[in-house]
Amino acid sequence: QVQLVESGGGLVQAGGSLRLSCAASGRTFSTYAMGWFRQAPGKEREFVATIGSKGSYTYYTDSVKGRFTISRDNAKNTVYLQMNSLKPEDTAIYYCAASNIGPFYSANYYRSWGQGTQVTVSS
Repeated sequence: QVQLVESGGGLVQAGGSLRLSCAASGRTFSTYAMGWFRQAPGKEREFVATIGSKGSYTYYTDSVKGRFTISRDNAKNTVYLQMNSLKPEDTAIYYCAASNIGPFYSANYYRSWGQGTQVTVSS
């Protein structure tokens, strides 16, 4: 398994941008599909985006399409989530996760999780 550490969260006004990073340990990062999930207070954890191991495949939940971009740099063992045009409803703890099965939207396929980074969007 890989160990994951997220960073880049913070407080931003609506319409602003943030870039989240997720640094992974281990030499097998390039073999894992990676995903971003989020959990808002009082709500279930939800899928945000996923990227295949080589970075050529990406998939997003509808609510972030056109605003968020997932990418990865396998040389740096890091996956990113660029978030633009942020809305108050994007407020949540954001988690990155690694899957050795594939870039699925279901959290059940991800075995390694980071501790999360808080994103707060003010109106």
